[in-house]
Amino acid sequence: MAQAVVGLGNPGSEYRGTRHNVGQRVVDDLAKTLRKRWSRQGSSQVAKGQWRGESLYLIKPSAYMNVTGPAVARLCRQFGLDPADLILVYDDIDLPLGKVRVRMKGSHGGHNGVRSLIETLGTDQLRRVKVGIGRPGDKDEVVDHVLSPFLPDELPVVEAACREAADQVLKLVAGR
Repeated sequence: MAQAVVGLGNPGSEYRGTRHNVGQRVVDDLAKTLRKRWSRQGSSQVAKGQWRGESLYLIKPSAYMNVTGPAVARLCRQFGLDPADLILVYDDIDLPLGKVRVRMKGSHGGHNGVRSLIETLGTDQLRRVKVGIGRPGDKDEVVDHVLSPFLPDELPVVEAACREAADQVLKLVAGR
């Protein structure tokens, strides 16, 4: 039985290093760990590998965050995956910078990418690994905050969090 790790983010080089794309950064780290290359599957980037005997798809949807659900649903149909086979990796402004949290189900918590997935897949029973990016002081700054790059002094914290998130993903894969 296969599983898939979906790194949420926005497509395009202008978003690559932003806080909102930390999920894709984790999936990139996993591809390096598993020594797998990315290839285009439809409009998404996919790397296929194995982890402790489990077939594993790493997925970077090429849809914008707020409409991620349909792209992931297409790949689920293509690869014969159910929502229970998915692990979502994404940014969380309600967690302090660098904090990693694993959840097995729950609401979207205001995250539009997760909202799109829950609405499209029809379930909130989705495994998740969330990476804290911190919340700005003013709620009017949220969009600018999530679409901004990490500051140089934040990078060591983010890199450590991405390693921890990748480890948590692999534990979820192995533990199923």
